[in-house]
Amino acid sequence: MLAEGPEGVFHCAALLAHAARGRREIWSSNVEGTRCLARATAAAGVPNLVFVSSNCLWGHGFDRPVREDDPPAPCEIHGASKWEGERILADHAGDFAAAILRSPTIIDEGRLGLLAILFEFIAEGRRVWLVGRGGNRSRFVAAQDLIDAMLRAWRARIAGTFGIGADHVGTMRDTFAQVAAAGTGARAAHLPAAPTLLAMRPAHALRVSPLGPYHDRMITQDFVFDTTRLKAALGWRPTLTNGAMLLSAYRCDAAHRAEIAARRRASAHRRAAGMGIIRLLKWVS
Repeated sequence: MLAEGPEGVFHCAALLAHAARGRREIWSSNVEGTRCLARATAAAGVPNLVFVSSNCLWGHGFDRPVREDDPPAPCEIHGASKWEGERILADHAGDFAAAILRSPTIIDEGRLGLLAILFEFIAEGRRVWLVGRGGNRSRFVAAQDLIDAMLRAWRARIAGTFGIGADHVGTMRDTFAQVAAAGTGARAAHLPAAPTLLAMRPAHALRVSPLGPYHDRMITQDFVFDTTRLKAALGWRPTLTNGAMLLSAYRCDAAHRAEIAARRRASAHRRAAGMGIIRLLKWVS
């Protein structure tokens, strides 16, 4: 028997800072869009909503896994908009159950954006540059694992906030080395951390780099969500490690490079981000 109305809402939409025309557009999409959706969900009597939030709620690293009760401290507009979205949903606690999944970078075949810059370096057998020694750890999540968690949260009609991400998180040096060894001759190399981070900030301010304030704060730091609560509440388990999901995404990119280059009207995640000043680094790699 078919349900008479919607059984749940999945809210995954958001504009990224490097894909928007300005702060006002990001706020309108990510915050006011969430507010409108929450009101519509309540008005329609939908029992639950699953919201994909972000690790951009913080602009600093942690020396331990990040817990759900750690207070957010975003450093840029995208993170601030996601935090405001979470608070909007909290205001509707009596209207529907809201499950908030705080997600790190989502990786899958076809995912591009800033990853396309990394993939281009690897495809051409160039050095893959790490800022500092690359010993920091940052947890990613495979799209299929995120979708599994979303479906579990919807079926359970659960409310709450949950961190998500891969298990067995290695260093960024080891993760990139695994992808760089994809038969192209690419290899990991290192940039000195202090001068590189110092140069990233004015490069972004001058709009010659796709890397923003979040990246220059987090690129050398540890950030790993604690997934204990999600696993206990929903029986969820990730299936792919950072290295495995990145390697799969790279192979898909390599197999469809010509078609990807011809895209003109795709979302920011489905086309390559502009390389900007990073192209100078490519020439000496």
